[in-house]
Amino acid sequence: MVYTLVVHLYAKDDAEAIKKLTAKLQEASQVYSNDKECLSWLVMQSESDKRAFTIVERYAHKSSQKYHLENPYWKTFDGYVIPLLERDMDLRRFNELDTSKQVRVETDDQLWANVKKHQS
Repeated sequence: MVYTLVVHLYAKDDAEAIKKLTAKLQEASQVYSNDKECLSWLVMQSESDKRAFTIVERYAHKSSQKYHLENPYWKTFDGYVIPLLERDMDLRRFNELDTSKQVRVETDDQLWANVKKHQS
């Protein structure tokens, strides 16, 4: 089961803080994306609020976080990022739902035919 962390960050109202945070998050993604058992480490910035960022970390297993936390780069992260934030990071932990098996809630065959046509 894929284990996912979603972290919301909100930068200080300062152009330099936003610039530094953006660069650090880009760098972190480039580093952590290569960690053992990391499936993806994505960084996003809000379209409507340039101070709002989200990190989505996807790991093969909950125990995979150990490789992330053992990475020497981790020691640089909080010390650099926290002073750039207006408020505490909002960390949420998830187990991704298994979507590998077909699920059909909708029973209209015509709907599914239209969906298939749309997707081809």
